[in-house]
Amino acid sequence: MMGAALFIGFLVVQRLAELALARRNTARLMDRGAVEHGAAHYPLIVALHAGWLACIAVLGWGQPVHAGWLALFVLLQGLRLWILATLGPRWTTRIIVTGEPLVRRGPFRWLRHPNYALVVAEIAVAPLVLGLVGVAAAFTVLNAVVLSIRLRAENRALYS
Repeated sequence: MMGAALFIGFLVVQRLAELALARRNTARLMDRGAVEHGAAHYPLIVALHAGWLACIAVLGWGQPVHAGWLALFVLLQGLRLWILATLGPRWTTRIIVTGEPLVRRGPFRWLRHPNYALVVAEIAVAPLVLGLVGVAAAFTVLNAVVLSIRLRAENRALYS
């Protein structure tokens, strides 16, 4: 049970810290004249991630931690840090266009949207750490729907 509690606690703290960082970065970018796109679908993203986290917290409490899935999750956190470090103050949870050239270094050399690839993997892997196969499957499908909306909006904003 302690392992599940620590894992769930980590997820909650990580997500709250990311929201704080995103808010700060968004405010600074907007102060510099950046423009937000796709704001109408942002509540869907928030609801998806809040629901995902709530399901993991409620259904995963007291479950055993599966070491293999935890190891993969830890590796994904390395990718998360690489993405955050590469984007620096431009990283946010919203679609913010600055007018500056797109980032083409780090993981962005190989993938157009490495953060979304990471999120797809995390949405599946984090529940599997606690053996929640149904949560992984359900939220992978829901995320695919929301991500299709998000990617269209972001690609329009960045590449039009």
